[in-house]
Amino acid sequence: MMARSPLRFLVAGIALILVTNAVALVGVAYNRSGAPGSVLELTQRELKLPYEFGYGGENSGIALTLEWRVLGVESSDSAIQGVGYAGFGGPPAWLDRARLAALGFDVTQSEATEAGRRHYNKQLPREVLLVLEFDGAAYRQALERARQRVAREEALVGANPGREEFRQRAKMAKEALVREEGNNSRLFAIDAGLDAASLRAKFPDRRKYAVVSGQVRVQTVGSAEKSHLAGYVSNLGIGQVNVPLAFREVFERMPDGRAGLANAASRYSVTVAFGKRLEPWITAASATPR
Repeated sequence: MMARSPLRFLVAGIALILVTNAVALVGVAYNRSGAPGSVLELTQRELKLPYEFGYGGENSGIALTLEWRVLGVESSDSAIQGVGYAGFGGPPAWLDRARLAALGFDVTQSEATEAGRRHYNKQLPREVLLVLEFDGAAYRQALERARQRVAREEALVGANPGREEFRQRAKMAKEALVREEGNNSRLFAIDAGLDAASLRAKFPDRRKYAVVSGQVRVQTVGSAEKSHLAGYVSNLGIGQVNVPLAFREVFERMPDGRAGLANAASRYSVTVAFGKRLEPWITAASATPR
């Protein structure tokens, strides 16, 4: 009897693997059934190759990282644009107290008190639906902020001749504008809700907007005397998109694994569809000329 135990464990293990794979395949098939919820035409600006891609070793699989941003409240500091770093989330201007309440957060207490701040710090993040906008109003606003920053910094240089501090600030602003124009992601999280149909009705253009799962939390910002409530988009339910075998060659030919740099030779376009489970998959990919 004891001799049969290893065999039973082996059979059970194999059966578990087969069942798990079958469930995964059914999920994929369901997600891709019917017409896609959205189809976005993205580039290396929004889908990044792994930094180490192409540097030694055999690549058994390729996964592109989805780069997205949020547009926050513009700071009075001329050196700050209020645009979150790609892929790291941030506090968008639209995620205010009313929107947080609609998402299920208890925002009834005052953040001006210590008890209120403790109340908000204890609240757990919530799973929500997020709207991603590609190359739309949010990106144009980010671009305009970068241009205005250059204008402000150049004016300060003129008003403070010989001051190296202002010359360096103007230089950094121009470099930031170059990155915004040709390198930064144009994919922004612009809204959140709990019902996919309602969000789709609000943003009907399926070539420009995608509804995805994500996570939002509440936080208090500022000192105790000037604390205010803010929502924070923590992450997306999707972080990477796997490259199908049919399109691997497009990326394996890339001369620079660190794709997406402003002067990189690695440039490509990728068609990404979003299915019934709000999960993305690649339907087309091609290299593009510099």
